[in-house]
Amino acid sequence: MFDTICTLPLPSDLFAQAIHPTSPLLTVGLASGHVQTYRLPPTTSSPTHATPKNGCGTIETSWRTKRHRGSCRSLAFSSDGDVLFSAGTDGIVKAARTETGRVEAKIGVPLVHSKSDAPCLLHALSPQTLLLATDSGALHLYDLRIDPKSSAIAAESKPQATHHPHDDYVSSLTPLPPTAASTSGFPKQWVTTGGTTLAVTDLRRGVLVRSEDQEEELLSSVYVGGLTSKRGRDGGDKVLVGGGSGVLTLWDKGAWDDQDGRIIVDSGKESLDVLAMIPDGLGEGSCVAVGMGDGRVKIVRVGVNKVVGEMRHDEVEGVVGLGFEVGGRMVSGGGQVVKVWQETADVEEDEEDEEVDRVGVKRGAGSDSDEDSEGDEESSEEEEQERKRRKKRKRVNSNGRSGAKDMMQFTGID
Repeated sequence: MFDTICTLPLPSDLFAQAIHPTSPLLTVGLASGHVQTYRLPPTTSSPTHATPKNGCGTIETSWRTKRHRGSCRSLAFSSDGDVLFSAGTDGIVKAARTETGRVEAKIGVPLVHSKSDAPCLLHALSPQTLLLATDSGALHLYDLRIDPKSSAIAAESKPQATHHPHDDYVSSLTPLPPTAASTSGFPKQWVTTGGTTLAVTDLRRGVLVRSEDQEEELLSSVYVGGLTSKRGRDGGDKVLVGGGSGVLTLWDKGAWDDQDGRIIVDSGKESLDVLAMIPDGLGEGSCVAVGMGDGRVKIVRVGVNKVVGEMRHDEVEGVVGLGFEVGGRMVSGGGQVVKVWQETADVEEDEEDEEVDRVGVKRGAGSDSDEDSEGDEESSEEEEQERKRRKKRKRVNSNGRSGAKDMMQFTGID
């Protein structure tokens, strides 16, 4: 269903990946604490740039910086894509301009019993609300404000509210679409997974419901609308949840106490670490891409509830990041590699298995390193703690590879 059109090596292990909502931009957060933004070549679907006439393009580095002491654990773009949020094991959340990478605001992660509480997940719910989850199981809500005159980012130093939807850390967060009565057009509720439970939280009312114990670790989630409901509810909207034993569970919207169905994705019980909805127009019907702990990516068609395709991101490392950029290309990340995929029908036959060599170096002028050289090396203790936290992702301890070039040849995009 998809073929690799570019393989992008990274200088250290990938811990976080974020895809811009409206531009062909990809940002990665690394174990070394570096954050780097790449610009993918445009496609006919890209709204802002002309497609290269020769069918070739380059992946260029927009900017790169040492953003955090220790590892960068999570990344998230604002709803309009103008701001990039990053969170690291240094206990700091930073808000930077997407275009330049320049930091404009910082938030300190609240301590727990006078000890640091490392962040594990970020999500910009709306222009006013940033969600931050930590290893202790806390889910903090921060009030954000952007001055329309100066475009300056302002963030409250303390969370507006804090909830504990699970006994364990939050492993995934999926916003629920706003209702027809919403005046803002932004979500007010979201689904989280953590440990062996699913929970629904409301922006103002807090945790609304927590599911029964599912007796397996719940790792990932994605919202799928417009499906047929077994229980006769309007719309048939569901949340799909990936578990630690190779099974996708289906949850009927509004019936959060227990799952509505199951799809066996892997009979070998490999973990389903990350889920991404495939955009309309790619494939047939409603399909979900599933990134797995052994490096495979499977395509599941919802409705008929079966696996319809399989690819491999890596032979050893698990898939950490998975999503689709504005041009419809799939981006998978894990280990020290990011891969860009295109629907099979759009790739020339003689280029399907071509591996592209690195050429040249091109750096963006907006690089803004806001950490000194003392933080360049992550302690072995911190790396070990991070790997234990991500044990389901089957990471392999390594000392890192040589740095990647900053401009990649990219073929077969038209």
